[in-house]
Amino acid sequence: MNEVVLEAKTKEEAIKLATEKLNASESEIVYHIEEEKTGRLFKSSVYKIKAITLIDLVEKVKEYLKEVITNLGLEVQFESSIRERKIYITMYADNNAILIGKNGQTLKALETLVKQKIQNEYNFYMSLYLDVENYKEKRIKNLEYLAKKVAREVRSTKVEASLENMNSFERRVVHNVLTDFKGVTTISEGEEPNRHVIIKPTDK
Repeated sequence: MNEVVLEAKTKEEAIKLATEKLNASESEIVYHIEEEKTGRLFKSSVYKIKAITLIDLVEKVKEYLKEVITNLGLEVQFESSIRERKIYITMYADNNAILIGKNGQTLKALETLVKQKIQNEYNFYMSLYLDVENYKEKRIKNLEYLAKKVAREVRSTKVEASLENMNSFERRVVHNVLTDFKGVTTISEGEEPNRHVIIKPTDK
């Protein structure tokens, strides 16, 4: 695994050393830097950096996912890409329904589990988009269709409507698709896991 842990006198030097060791540009790595005070009388600082290339981070994530999913008794294959420093991984298993779970709950749990592991190991936030055979893409399209259909009804009848309970990702899809939809506005109400979107009529 292509990762480094080293020290330097400044943050800039630490980053420069890390990129040289990893043979990558700063945009191609992720890292965490900690400042440590040294000396008693004349205090100075040492900057410790832990860094890994984005490509190797993807491989680390896939290894961890494979371990977790194999323990569920499933075989899995991956497709991955990196776009604008965000990691996209699509999984293909011999039983995709188990990986997705009811309303995508298992998929969301896996995504949270991976992010937490990387946070614990490297102390930085990872932008990860995890999917199972384009489930999220299909779900987004269905949600957008539903939101627009209900919005048209609300605009016509002037009666607000509540959608089914959704996770934060799904609610955001609904809010976004109706942002510029004339005649309605959206709000979220309720407590997790029973939080849902309400589409309300407006005069505009």
